[in-house]
Amino acid sequence: MTDHVLLRMVLRRERDIFVIRQRGREAAAAAGLEHQDQIRLATALSDIGRLLLTVPGGADVAFVARPGTPPSLVVEIVAAAGAAVVLDGDPAAAAAARLVDRMEVDGDGNATRVRLSRRLPLGAAPLTGDRLAGVREELSANAPGTPLDELAVQNRQLLAALDEVRAQRDELAETNSGVMALYNELSQELEETNRGVVALYNELDEKSAQLKAASEAKSRFLANVSHELRAPVTAVIGLTRLLADSGSDPLTEEQARHVDLIRGSATDLLTLVNDLLDLAKAEAGRLEPAWGEVDLRALFGQLRGTARAIITRPEVELTVEDPPTGATLTTDEALLAQVLRNLLTNAIKFTERGTVAMSLRPATGTDGWEIEVADTGIGIPPELHERIFEEFYQVPGSSTGRTGTGLGLPYAQRLVTLLGGSLRLSSEPGKGSVFTVVLPRRPASPAPVPRDEE
Repeated sequence: MTDHVLLRMVLRRERDIFVIRQRGREAAAAAGLEHQDQIRLATALSDIGRLLLTVPGGADVAFVARPGTPPSLVVEIVAAAGAAVVLDGDPAAAAAARLVDRMEVDGDGNATRVRLSRRLPLGAAPLTGDRLAGVREELSANAPGTPLDELAVQNRQLLAALDEVRAQRDELAETNSGVMALYNELSQELEETNRGVVALYNELDEKSAQLKAASEAKSRFLANVSHELRAPVTAVIGLTRLLADSGSDPLTEEQARHVDLIRGSATDLLTLVNDLLDLAKAEAGRLEPAWGEVDLRALFGQLRGTARAIITRPEVELTVEDPPTGATLTTDEALLAQVLRNLLTNAIKFTERGTVAMSLRPATGTDGWEIEVADTGIGIPPELHERIFEEFYQVPGSSTGRTGTGLGLPYAQRLVTLLGGSLRLSSEPGKGSVFTVVLPRRPASPAPVPRDEE
């Protein structure tokens, strides 16, 4: 696999941050990245560039096309050796890493190398020699804009995002008059915030020094927004339960329906926020297994009760076979339970009728256990077996009409890998699915490390 340099630039002064952000967006568009991915890559470049500008000597930047499976656009940044210390642990660098598919920082005593990678979408044109030549010609023909031009682009992106939020709010308001009142209040707050942001951008030509503070505020927001969302959403759920409590004043049928809709929407949002936090924590390597001896018979009994509580259709039968007496495993019981709970929940969600079964058997060819979760649901086409383990991907055409966040299976796969095992899938449309968790009875080098509870 040969890399192809599309454009080289230098980062020496504050104005270069705007130019690199602009050229990053142009290179992403020319390579075939979607609009949102173009903005993510440009924002990550802006954050990293701001940090590297504090390093003596600045940095050299190269935009590189990397054919392969899948093809990707890579931004390679070379700075002085001290740049690694500047990036390590900085919230802005962590936020930038979340905006790209992969961020690598390495180097030696002479230089630090940073690589930001973003995969091209499946529908992007192949990176052939002629296309790469066309991309280089297109980039060389584009003249860099001024900082004010780039700020104007950012402002339009912000307004477009606000317009999209407003459109979604109006669509939701058509089906839920109770939620409409809440969205009207939020709309007024967004309009006030938007007017303040517009006024701020009009003054930026005279107060460019405020850009650094605004960028740092944005980085803190990205780092903390998921944590801040949980408290108000949990409060909304608590209030709806209080309204529906038998000890409160009775609600009309219409009021009860509205309260149920609000609670359901808030619960879905809380699930999404928690899934995002769990997935981010796993990707950042902040989960450490708390190894211990786990009685699989007792664990299966707990999961049997949990799964039965979420079955709402009488046409679905749950079967959880008891493991043999003495079946144990050295693993993290909480993480393993979360994996199996996710698999059972998915199986129940996408099975209209038939059975959902969980069983245990010795692993083939190794000293371990295989835990199998099988269902008679809609099944998954073979060409999508890899994609369902991608973040936010959902199998299209579900006959059940049920959807999730698209984060449960990627998180489950990361947890199984963390526990030293693997997660396999066997499925065909109309014939159901079988997920198999394979774990060793004893991990390679278990160490009793307490889990990060942040």
